[in-house]
Order: sequence, then C-alpha cells, then structure tokens
Amino acid sequence: MEIKKKHIAILGSTGSIGTQTLEVIDAHPERFVVEVLTANNNSDLLIKQAKKYNPNFVVITNEDKYTEVNNELFDLGIKVFSGQKSLEGVVENENIDIVLTALVGYSGLKPTINAIKSGKNIALANKETLVVAGDLITNLCHQYGVQIYPVDSEHSAIFQCLVGESYNPIEKIYLTASGGPFRGWDKDKLSTVTKEQALKHPNWEMGAKITIDSASMMNKGLEVIEAKWLFDLKKEQIEVVVHPQSIIHSAVQYTDGSVIAQLGVPDMKLPIQYALGFPERLDNNFKRFSFFDYPELTFEKPNLESFKNLQLAFKSMEKGGNSPCVLNAANEIMVNAFLNDRVGFLTMSDIIENCMEKITFVKNPKLEDYINTDRETRILANELL
Repeated sequence: MEIKKKHIAILGSTGSIGTQTLEVIDAHPERFVVEVLTANNNSDLLIKQAKKYNPNFVVITNEDKYTEVNNELFDLGIKVFSGQKSLEGVVENENIDIVLTALVGYSGLKPTINAIKSGKNIALANKETLVVAGDLITNLCHQYGVQIYPVDSEHSAIFQCLVGESYNPIEKIYLTASGGPFRGWDKDKLSTVTKEQALKHPNWEMGAKITIDSASMMNKGLEVIEAKWLFDLKKEQIEVVVHPQSIIHSAVQYTDGSVIAQLGVPDMKLPIQYALGFPERLDNNFKRFSFFDYPELTFEKPNLESFKNLQLAFKSMEKGGNSPCVLNAANEIMVNAFLNDRVGFLTMSDIIENCMEKITFVKNPKLEDYINTDRETRILANELL
C-alpha cells in the first residue's frame, strides 16, 4: 500500500531544530515532503536548503534580504516572500499537513495561532508560544480540532509515556534537567559567569538563546509552564529533577504509584521524528542507548536559591493570567543583553522579577492583552537595564 506523504512547513529551518528536522526528512523521503521553509536572517543557508528541497514557499523574515533570496530561487519556481506578515500567512496554505514551529521566543505566537485556525497540526518546538498564551492556544486547539505534538525532548518523553494511558489519571510528572554547565555552583560563583562559559552546555547542542536559558534554568521553568498546558496539570503535579546524564528525558507517575519513563541518548532528532511520524515509530540509524555505557544514573533536587529563574517560573504559572507572558518577555530581553555583555548572569533574574512585580496584572487576557503585555515588558526591561 502506498504511503501518503505528509507535507511539512518548517518555521525556522536554518536553526538547530530546523536543520535536524531536515535530517529526519532526508532519512524518510517516502514519508515527508518539504512544503515551506522560513528563516529570519540566515539567507545563505535558506537558499541552499530551498535549492535542495524545492519547497513551494520560502519566507525570509528580514525584508532587506528578500531580493537576494528571490533572485536565487525565482528560476526554480519557488515562491519567495518576506516579512513577519508573510511568515504568519504562509502557514495557511492548504497543502500543509504539519507545521513545525522552531522559531525562537515570542515570534512563534502569531504564526502558530494562524496555523491552528487553518486546521494544521502543530509539531511544537517553540515552547514560548504556550508559555505566553497557553490558555488561548489550548482553547483554539479544541475549537479547531488541532493536535499539538511536542518536540522538546522532555515533553515528547511525557507524551510517549501517556500513549495508551488516556483513561488513567496522572498523579505527577517528573521533568528532568541536566543542571547545565553550572550545576552545583553557589551564588558567589555564579556572579562571575561569562557568556562563553554559559554557552558550553554539557550534553546538548542548541542555539544561543536556549543554551543561556538552560544555563540559568529558565528553560526548565518555561518547560514547566508548557507542561501545564500540554498535559492539563496543576503546579503540585510537576516536579523538576536534576539528572546530569540526560538519559531519562522525563517520566510520568500514575495514581497506582507506577512510574513510566522514556530513555535515550541526547539527540533531538528522535523527538522530532516522533512528532512528524506519530502515531508510527519510524526506523532510523540514530545512536542507540546502552545501559552498559551508563552504569550510574543520578538525580538531585534543583537549587532554587542559586537558580531563581525556576522559582520565578513556578510563581508566574501559579499566578496565571499574563504573568508568564511577562516572565518570557523580560527573559528574552535579559538573554539578549547577557549575550551582548550588558547584564550579569544573576542580575538577569533580579530584573525579570522586577518586571513581574511592576507590569499590570491581567487575570483573563485576550490576544491583544498578550501583545500589549509583551511590548510593555520589553520597554520596562530595557529601562531597568
């Protein structure tokens, strides 16, 4: 029987997740077709990808690079667009089956909303979309009958542990964290951290923003909020466990006390492939896990005093409303400032907390409230710098 190919739109195809998604597609040309490729600034790589995969549509968000990209691709019959509005609109194309959102930060919100409203299933690698507007996104998914397949390794692990257990209530989930490059450091030592140190993650190769988030444990905080919305959980049902080896990607504990975990070597291609191929598990030649390579798996409690970002994330999730939106916007400004040597590692948390205290709280925000909150927070965070 002939397999119907899935047509994939990759938002952020030149980043770490985007390029690994294309590797997965390379391994299964009989399963997947590239329909859309987008990039923000990396026009050179976007052009190379487009020439290889021949998508119907390409979007370069930076409008200054439109002419360069269009000149290279015009003769191939590839339709080239530019700007944020084009990014938001291209996901509505009727040929698309799955939209993989690998955009960085808040920029993923509006394209994801448009994709959902167009009935497209989402392979979500942009956790900030659910952090900023989880209530709005989950309601839209119910309204339009859309599925979200998580691509984050931790949420993919939980999703895999839940398959076939739909009638069994969750007691709690365990979100694992590597602890990053500064695991075990106290606040005095953390005050001296440089961006070069923070960009050296011990287990994963990722983009600069998520690598800094991992070093500060904000990434785990954002994942906590994402998990709440993906799996309909309360604060007391989510526990973060520091697991330096990054072999257990996360686990689910059921009401009978049984814990089901998903294990594997650190490789983002596996959760990407699972999201694109669901409900099937597709074969591959990825590196296999061996118990004998890891005779010891260890676990620790996170240090909330040294890594305040995780505590702030739990606090914003508990408060609800637009509070997680404030957390995310302030963090995006802080990470950019840290990467440009404008703020210290620990000071990032202090300014984020300050923003959370000062921005007007909206209990039941609508899309316009999220947009206003994001804008106001960024202005305040820059002022506090």
